[in-house]
Amino acid sequence: MKNYIAVDIGASSGRAVLAHVEDGDIKIQEINRFANGFTTQNQQEVWDIDYLFDEIIISLERAKTLGVRSCYLSIDTWGVDYIFLDDKSKRLQEAVSYRDTRTNHTMEKVFQLINKHDIYNKTGIQFLQFNTLFQLYEECKSVKQQAEYILLVPDYLNFRLTGRLTNEVTNLSTTQLLDLYGYNLNNELLEIVDIKPQQFAEVVEPGTYLGDVRPDIHKLHNLPETCVYATASHDTASAVLGSVGHSGKDWAFLSSGTWSLIGQELSEPIVSENAFNQGYSNERGIQGTYRFLKNIIGMWIIQRVRKDWPKNYTFPEMVKQAQQHTDFKVFVDFNDARFINPNNMVEAIQTYCIETGQSVPQTIGELAQTVYLNLAIIYAVSIEALNEITGSTIEVINIVGGGSNNEYLNELTAYYTNCDIIVGPVEATVFGNLAATMITTEQFKDIAEARQAIAQSNMLQHIMTPKDTTDRITDINLFKEATQYAHKL
Repeated sequence: MKNYIAVDIGASSGRAVLAHVEDGDIKIQEINRFANGFTTQNQQEVWDIDYLFDEIIISLERAKTLGVRSCYLSIDTWGVDYIFLDDKSKRLQEAVSYRDTRTNHTMEKVFQLINKHDIYNKTGIQFLQFNTLFQLYEECKSVKQQAEYILLVPDYLNFRLTGRLTNEVTNLSTTQLLDLYGYNLNNELLEIVDIKPQQFAEVVEPGTYLGDVRPDIHKLHNLPETCVYATASHDTASAVLGSVGHSGKDWAFLSSGTWSLIGQELSEPIVSENAFNQGYSNERGIQGTYRFLKNIIGMWIIQRVRKDWPKNYTFPEMVKQAQQHTDFKVFVDFNDARFINPNNMVEAIQTYCIETGQSVPQTIGELAQTVYLNLAIIYAVSIEALNEITGSTIEVINIVGGGSNNEYLNELTAYYTNCDIIVGPVEATVFGNLAATMITTEQFKDIAEARQAIAQSNMLQHIMTPKDTTDRITDINLFKEATQYAHKL
């Protein structure tokens, strides 16, 4: 039996999952869970990378105590953040978090040096202020000059384990520095940020064998014999690979968490004027695919409403309260910048409604209904855009991630998108992480077989498009009118 360990690290937590294939099912067991977060050092928000590495070692030690003698290990994390190494492969400074404020006004500086459309045509990536392109622009010049190599976070962790310097392509594409086609970083953009192409390590595909865990690490720890593989190391790339989709119909993925990422898996990128105007990215996927997607605010809104409301409610209680106020309809564009990190989310929503001449939600039920209703409508507008840009006729949406546990939001999404919904897997990122390595190690022959195994390994829920969608078009048009959403896209 082949044993696999997927390490999945997000911005707030990480976990390690032990897995094997049995009778065609992927059996998983969580063996470690740990917190993550950034701290302030020298007036910058930075990650504790050494702590994350130690947790990976702890995960391997626990696997050994469970009787695992050998395993395949793969790591995914968030995107865009990076680490500088000197000529002795030592870290020059801590990894600065994408949430640091240093890039708040950087895009305007860069756009004075190169046209915004040119960047999009070169890279196909939507403009987010924390993209690596803008982070590197703000880096200290002397540090960039000292740097022998630049590694993204999962690639650095792989390097610490194996000694091999690489950058995996799905994560590298989030930097807004990688050419739209091939594996070269764009020279003009690198010149703008004062980086040489050779400073980025070798580019590899998901499924690349990187090496075994170094002997000196084995001397210090009781670990299984571990082969390290590059997976789809950007967590969204793994989540998309872990989505089961639909073999007979046009389908979209919706990775639902703090952020929502909605899009399609394509064989070719799209950099049309419409794609540019509507903020779609062409991030790399497994085996030459592209994740054509858009970042949308997600469960962050309801998380902050819960935090900022004076009385404590659980999320299920908030859903129940929302369901008691289904007739309460105000329309809010939660992609407005004011909702990224307001001092008080409840007040931000109420102020928006006042400014747009709408009723003001006063109760927790009215607030929760406002959040869920508008998220569903924003998803619907995004599906409209996807159909228009790609020429698809999307009939099925596969909702994955923690947000897929919200049955009420799933039902609203089915109603407003007019699509059938496949709910799950909740752990799509873990399954996708595992799938990339399992395909390479011949556990599965291809993506289709891996997805079939993922589907049969999970209790998926199917929500059919409601027959009565009387208010659907009316509500979407009212949303666009109230928020001027059509003009913002």
